[in-house]
Amino acid sequence: MKRQTGIFFYILGLYVVLQFAWWGFHLIELTEELKRNSSDVSKRVIMIIGEGLVFFSILIFGLWKIRSSIKKELQLSERQNNFLLSVTHELKTPLAANKLYLQTIQKRNLDEEKRKSLMEKAIQENERLEGMIENILNASRLENNALKPHKEDTNITHLFEQLAERFHKRNQQELLSLDLEKDVNAKVDVFFLETIINNLLENALKYGGSNGNIELYLFRKADHLIFGVKDQGPGIPKEEIKEVFEKFYRSGNEDTRQQKGSGLGLFIVAELVRIHQGKVSCKENTPRGANFEITL
Repeated sequence: MKRQTGIFFYILGLYVVLQFAWWGFHLIELTEELKRNSSDVSKRVIMIIGEGLVFFSILIFGLWKIRSSIKKELQLSERQNNFLLSVTHELKTPLAANKLYLQTIQKRNLDEEKRKSLMEKAIQENERLEGMIENILNASRLENNALKPHKEDTNITHLFEQLAERFHKRNQQELLSLDLEKDVNAKVDVFFLETIINNLLENALKYGGSNGNIELYLFRKADHLIFGVKDQGPGIPKEEIKEVFEKFYRSGNEDTRQQKGSGLGLFIVAELVRIHQGKVSCKENTPRGANFEITL
C-alpha cells in the first residue's frame, strides 16, 4: 500500500508541474495574441478554463485518494501495535501457567492424581502456545506466498469428526454439535482444512461458544463442498463484516474488549480458502450469532 501511494503521489505531482507549464505556455501565447488580434481570445480563454476545471477535479480526487491511503496505513499501524500488545500478553500467559504447574509439582509432595492433573493442564497450555505460534508463522508464510496446496482424496466427514473430538478434549467439555453429511469425500489439502476449521472453532469459542452453542456443519451441493461454523454469540455488525478477514482486525472496541486473540485467525482462514480456490463468507446466524460459511 505504501508503494502504491508513493507512485500515485509522484504521478500526481508530475501532472501538476506539467499542467502549470502548459498553462504558462498558453498565457504567453495569449498575451502575444492580444497584441495582434483579439478574435480568438475568447476561445482560448474557454479552453484554459475547461482545462483548469479538469485539473482541479483530478487534483481533488488525487488528494482524496492519498488521504484514504494514509488513513488505511494508520489503521494498519494501530492494529499492528494492538497485535504486538495482545500477542505478548497471550504468549506470556501459558508460559507463566506452565512455570507455576511445574514449580508446584517440584516443590510439593503431591499424590499421583494431582500430579497427573497438573501435567495435563501444562500440556494444554503448551498446545495453546503452539497454536498461537503456528498462526503467526502461517500468517507470515501466506504473505510470502510460501504455502501451496497439496490436495489428496480425503473423507471430509471423518476428518471433521476427528477435529471435533480434539476440540472437546482440548476444552474438556462438550461445546460442539455436528451436522455432517455422511461419507463426504473430496480432494483437498488436509493441513489447510484442519487449520481453517481449528481457527473457526477457536473464533466461535471466543465470541459466543461458552454455552456450548457451536455447530460444525458439512454438506454437498451440486459440485461444491459447503461447510462452516455457527455460533450464538453477539454476532458481527454489518459495517464490520467486510473487515473481519483483514490481517490484525478484531471486532469491537479495543479499550473495552475482553476476548483474547491476535487478529490473525480469520485472515488465515480467508487466505487458505482463497489459495484453495474457494469462497468464505460471514452471515447472520439464526436466532443470533455468526455463521462463517466456506464453499470449495
